[in-house]
Amino acid sequence: MRTLLVVSTFALVAAFASPAYAQGAAAETATGTSTLSWLFITSGFALAIAAAFGALAQGKAVSSAVEGMARNPGASGEIRGSLILGLVLIESLVIYALVVSLILLFVKSPLLGA
Repeated sequence: MRTLLVVSTFALVAAFASPAYAQGAAAETATGTSTLSWLFITSGFALAIAAAFGALAQGKAVSSAVEGMARNPGASGEIRGSLILGLVLIESLVIYALVVSLILLFVKSPLLGA
């Protein structure tokens, strides 16, 4: 069942991604506004997805840590240290997505300095 789900997901992604390559280069304007608008849209989606899944991961981490502390109060110090390290690493992934989006915006955008 899982294999079918994975194959179906890849097929669906391939079906929706193939029209993106169908447009010729001549359709883009001389200033590249089409590319620029897609750059803003994809940067926004990248940040939204990173923030959403980062928040879900942080919530799951805190939930599991609190449950572990409730089951074994003697290990709460070690669990707390691991929790803080995990939250820092999860948050760093969201910050990396922000940095990559900002780099793309500042390098590719003629409005923002390129």
